[in-house]
Amino acid sequence: MSTGLLDASAHGRPDDGGVAARRAVVRWAWRLFRREWRQQFLIFALITVAVAATIVGSAVATDSPQPANFGFGTAQDSVSFSRYDAHAARVVAGLEHRFGRVEVIEQKTVSVPGSINTYQLVAESSHGPFSGPMLSLLSGRYPSSVGDVAVTSGVASVFHLRIGDTWRVAGADRRVVGIVENPLSLLDEFALLVPGQVKDATQVTALFDAPGVPLSSIGHDVETPATVARSNIFNPETISLAALVLGMLLIALVSVGGFTVLAQRRLRSIGLLESTGATDRHVRLVVRANGTIVGLLGAVAGLVLGLVAWLAYRPSLEQSSHHVVGPLELPWVVIASAMALAVVAAYLAASRPARAVTKVPIVAALSGRPAPPRQIHRSTIPGIVCLVAAFLLFGYAGGTDNGNGSGGLPELALGILFLVPGLVLLAPFFLSLAARLGRPAPIATRLALRDLARYRARSGSALAAISVGVLAAVIVMLAAAARYGNVLDYAGPNVSSNELVLHTSSPPQGAKIVTRRPTGKLVAVTNPQLETATPAQLSSSAEKIAKGLGARLVALEIPDAGLAGTHMGRNWSGPVYVATPQLLSAFGIRASHIDPNADILTSRPGLAGVSGLDLAYGPGDGPTGHGGPPTPSSSNCTAAAHCLAKPVIQEVGALPSGTSAPNTVITEHAMKEFHLTATTTTWLIQGAQPFSATQIASAQLAASTAQLSVESKNDQPTSTAVTGWATIFGIVIALGVLGMSVGLVRSETAGDLRTLTATGASTFTRRTLTAVTAGALGLLGALLGTLGGYVGMIGWLRSNSLNGGIAALGNIPVTDLLLVLVGMPAFAAVVGWLFAGREPAAMAHRPIE
Repeated sequence: MSTGLLDASAHGRPDDGGVAARRAVVRWAWRLFRREWRQQFLIFALITVAVAATIVGSAVATDSPQPANFGFGTAQDSVSFSRYDAHAARVVAGLEHRFGRVEVIEQKTVSVPGSINTYQLVAESSHGPFSGPMLSLLSGRYPSSVGDVAVTSGVASVFHLRIGDTWRVAGADRRVVGIVENPLSLLDEFALLVPGQVKDATQVTALFDAPGVPLSSIGHDVETPATVARSNIFNPETISLAALVLGMLLIALVSVGGFTVLAQRRLRSIGLLESTGATDRHVRLVVRANGTIVGLLGAVAGLVLGLVAWLAYRPSLEQSSHHVVGPLELPWVVIASAMALAVVAAYLAASRPARAVTKVPIVAALSGRPAPPRQIHRSTIPGIVCLVAAFLLFGYAGGTDNGNGSGGLPELALGILFLVPGLVLLAPFFLSLAARLGRPAPIATRLALRDLARYRARSGSALAAISVGVLAAVIVMLAAAARYGNVLDYAGPNVSSNELVLHTSSPPQGAKIVTRRPTGKLVAVTNPQLETATPAQLSSSAEKIAKGLGARLVALEIPDAGLAGTHMGRNWSGPVYVATPQLLSAFGIRASHIDPNADILTSRPGLAGVSGLDLAYGPGDGPTGHGGPPTPSSSNCTAAAHCLAKPVIQEVGALPSGTSAPNTVITEHAMKEFHLTATTTTWLIQGAQPFSATQIASAQLAASTAQLSVESKNDQPTSTAVTGWATIFGIVIALGVLGMSVGLVRSETAGDLRTLTATGASTFTRRTLTAVTAGALGLLGALLGTLGGYVGMIGWLRSNSLNGGIAALGNIPVTDLLLVLVGMPAFAAVVGWLFAGREPAAMAHRPIE
């Protein structure tokens, strides 16, 4: 009797059944998916969340920066001038002659009295041919005559303006007729006038369209949105695509284990399919079709979830990114790539177990016996080679860094591409090593470690995914520690939230000041005969401001001396003040706490151990920028050159750490020994509570009448915040992967666990198996990811003198690394122990196929 395949050949059909057979196999894969969807829910959920996170994350990344048409409106070309003179007028006329319409926008920067902030006087047509997207009317109307002005809400708030008020601006009294904004930049604070009303403009922009005309043929320094975008090497869409590829790699690594377990569960069914004449190609198609179905459904569900989350988050993004974002202003290229890569990642993740299952003999498949684990010596050497290549590429990238992050970018990206596969290839070796080291351990621990090495197809991919997540966190930690750890070029917040700094701001001739009219209205006026206030007047004004805030005032005296030196590739930055008794008392520092021989007191950790740091003193323009002597060379630091080599520095932790706060002060001992003098042009205001926005605005208003400016806390993050979020990211990724992987590994060994239970194994043994599995995977992933992070950062820093070289790694974020290396595995082990004591319902019987 002839078989079905022979009959197919007799009728002219292919031996493997052709398209009809493949269609039948795909339908069977779909039925299996519907029947076993619960077992695949974790993979489906992972893909869904990843695609949704990619949609929201890429939208935030692309819409947070200024839009591509910022400064252009609907125009495709622009020319800028520093002033509108005869030359600029000739250029504009020539552009009009060649290209037709040209819109001229004039701007002038004006300081906000009493603040370091500024606003713009803008002469722009509200119905211009190109500037429409750059103007939006919130209330009232646009200016229509020379006596009208429209302002942004920020300007209205500072000068207490409302529609209908009269405001003196640009040399004339004008009526406020509207509240406007720039939808492309909500941070823009400006007063809008009709064209031609801004005198002495500091920037003039001519917008026009020159379609198809080469920029070089126009004959001027012409910009387009495309040229501006190309000048930014950190293109948001490029960053989003890079993050997308990394995220999909994690999905693929985790999904490999899930599809392998599913293939193992279906081993008997697959063996039965092979026994009826199915080819290896058909068997592979079953598993791959399953992966494609999961990936496709996850991508569609992720798209829906991502769009819902985006619409909910969009209003908050507009506030944080400071420009209007349309509901459908999404990076559709990235979104389409995310959905396509999700399907591809699931397909590739299913391909590995698809190939493996075809190598199982039919008899072994019908018995349900798992295939023996593969030897791992083949992947160890390629993994080491990838790490060495990544180390060299990171080193080359660090050596070509030009200080702004653009140098060595291709080599850096290529180094990451080698680093990640290196970790993936080394993961099986770490599992085998852990199993060998665990041989002397108790039986439950030994079995758990043996199972990790035995089922490397599942645990190896999970370990690689954990290590990649930890790798990203460790690189951020080390990079932040290297940058923030430089004690000379200090980085971070300027002052605390309960501190303000008053700076002397002597205005030039014709400066703007705030005055109060008889009607009570505050206006900015020009006083051409404004005289510089005396030190006594400035000090009295500072005291009044502090008293009005209910805070303490500390005078910061600036000596005619400063620190000079180089450490870890960077020079000294920041002010040096005098350690007056008032300043020391403000921070609770007693005279008994100070070394009588100390020349410098500082809160910068490690400054006392910096070699090559000199104290320069005497007349001149000092390195601090606030007076002081010239910066000496290290070979010419002598008393004759008014320089003290290696001053005695004492670290005092009670001093503030802000970059603008008195974190480094010169002692009175040094002031007397070197006959130094000091001036008071800066004051520190200390409050018992953080200052509110209303209090800061009140201080700025009061300072504007006294030739002072107010500096409040900026938004710079601390090193603790950067490393803390990086640590949270790494731990969350690792625990998420662990939660899925431990269940897969333990379900694979359910038969062994039934045997243990039948022989009298207790709940303690079951808990130990799961806890050791979770803890070992977490620890190995943390070790492997940390190893990869150090390989990359050592390679980068060894040739990067700007960031301090290898010495920068001395600032190790110990607490954060311990949380990753110890805390995360311990937490995983504890959670595994708590959730593993309950005996599964399937433990008592073997499932029937």
